Amino acid sequence: MKLLRNIAVFFLIHLLAGCSSGDKKVPVVGFIDAFEDTTIAQARAGFTDALQKDGFSEANHTLKIEYRNGQGSIPTLVQIVNYYINKPVDILATSTTLSTLSSIQKTKMIPIFAMVSPTPKLMGVLDKDGRAPSNLYGAVEDLNYIDTSFLLIPQLLKPATGKLKVGVIYNDAEPQSADALKRIEVIAAKNNITILATPVVTSADAQLITQSLLTKNIDAFFALPDNVVFASFETIVKSCDQKSVPIFTSEAGLVKRGAVAAFGADIYQWGYQAGEQAARYLKGDTVGLKPEMVKIRKRVYNPTVAAKYHITVSANFDALK
Repeated sequence: MKLLRNIAVFFLIHLLAGCSSGDKKVPVVGFIDAFEDTTIAQARAGFTDALQKDGFSEANHTLKIEYRNGQGSIPTLVQIVNYYINKPVDILATSTTLSTLSSIQKTKMIPIFAMVSPTPKLMGVLDKDGRAPSNLYGAVEDLNYIDTSFLLIPQLLKPATGKLKVGVIYNDAEPQSADALKRIEVIAAKNNITILATPVVTSADAQLITQSLLTKNIDAFFALPDNVVFASFETIVKSCDQKSVPIFTSEAGLVKRGAVAAFGADIYQWGYQAGEQAARYLKGDTVGLKPEMVKIRKRVYNPTVAAKYHITVSANFDALK
């Protein structure tokens, strides 16, 4: 009996020790991408690199990152968020607007570190007192940069006479896309530019809708900050190239994929900035932590595409290779 009692005590001690170590297990990040995209993937790389710099990495067993991709489906995104809530994870990392909105709508408790997402005001998530959700952090963007981005078109195309016609596709279901369109329409009206805009619902529709725009003799295509545009950008580029129509954009990551030039946030640095905030939170440093404006924007151009369209770019643009 004494031997059995000693064995029982031994297992009980180890069981309690296991529970104690479980209580101190490494923090878990639930990372949500809204869709598959090589440009957007840079945000995830920046986010994890920032965490690693501050001592949180899977390689060192100081962090666990679970990754899920919504594949452009809102129901799938909701399922992913519910999975992370029920797990539960310690923090959520959300890349692009739909991931962030889905998370905000489902949890008020788990901290959300947003990237590649607009301000809480643009997302329509402020409360009646104008405050953002208390669990929302990360790096966000307003639309002020769109002015500079859009006006690259007349600056670089330098039309001799007449109005420029610029084609745009947009997704009404995405607040950032619809708001960006309204903004460039105002800018266009002040700068002798005609906007030809067509709504698009899914990336499967993007090719036909872009080709339809191209039959209207547009001088340029402007790629908005839009999930559908990101997901279907290669087909947009192919269609525009066939009609010799240059693409301009507000998203620096799309320049490497075939746009002429952009003024906008560096997607990797955007994720890195959100990752720095997440590292602060995991260290217990939450003083003053809140959604902050993305810090790094730059003018970039694609030398190959610029040469193809005989566009001369000034020295204050960085060449992407």
